[in-house]
Amino acid sequence: MNKKKIIIIVSAIVLAAIISVIVIFVVLKKDAYRILKVFEVEGQASVTRKDIGAIDPYNNMVLESGDTVALVKGVMMLQADEDKFISLEEDTELVLNAAGSSTNSKTTIELKKGTITNDIKNKLSNNSTYEVNTPNSTMSVRGTIFRVSVYEEDGVKYTKISVFEGKVASRLVYADGTISDEEVIIEKGNEVIIYENETTTAYLTAPKPIEYAKVPESVGEILDEAIDDGRDVAYDKNGEGFSGNTDNPSGETGKIVTVTFMYGDSVFGTQTVEAGSTASEPSLVPAQEGSWQWDFSDPVEEDITIKWE
Repeated sequence: MNKKKIIIIVSAIVLAAIISVIVIFVVLKKDAYRILKVFEVEGQASVTRKDIGAIDPYNNMVLESGDTVALVKGVMMLQADEDKFISLEEDTELVLNAAGSSTNSKTTIELKKGTITNDIKNKLSNNSTYEVNTPNSTMSVRGTIFRVSVYEEDGVKYTKISVFEGKVASRLVYADGTISDEEVIIEKGNEVIIYENETTTAYLTAPKPIEYAKVPESVGEILDEAIDDGRDVAYDKNGEGFSGNTDNPSGETGKIVTVTFMYGDSVFGTQTVEAGSTASEPSLVPAQEGSWQWDFSDPVEEDITIKWE
């Protein structure tokens, strides 16, 4: 074999090796890279980063896992990868945690207060997860549009979850940090409220149809866009419509009241119900003679005491 042929063969081998390295590098880099950024911001907002402190956010600002993001007033949307968007409403604070690759991702949002709308445009891969955690609940999804609110009234902490596309799996998180084994599935077009007081953490009601009149107009714009993209979204635009009122970030008072049943000077039992709903007559009675002095068809608007006489 002459020298010229040897040079050609060696050159071809080297070139093939270089191409292989480049291809592997590009593929691995593409798989490893995750977009995590401020997609849009206008108004009073901040990003707080460990070892740096508060940073004024701007459009297309790159975020890091562990950043605390807050919106006081205005609008703000975050982007994770190419297809996950988180819209913050005013007076919202969250911690954004992201790991893995764009095709094998783990995204966790710790919602401290306020309201976010999550828009996951594509179904997650089998090895990917997307979770939203609040002080009294944790929820996971595969691909959906859902809104989560965290708020407090009269010392009671609430989480409200509204699902517009797909479904969300929710579990209760108790005050000691333990997570309930029971999983509640919230289907498209339904919402649920979780409350936490000094004694318990529980669902206020079973999942029920979304009250669209209490959903801000900004969420309606997200749903309109999803419908234009051909997605199967629950949206009663021509029914109750949207109020456009965002003064209360929860969009729901969700007030609960306590019904105390008294037998003589002793507490026989208590119930917590949503204000405006009815209490349930206890299945057990404290004595053979007597009855509860209450019409159980009447709505309960505030804390009451019902006596056995």
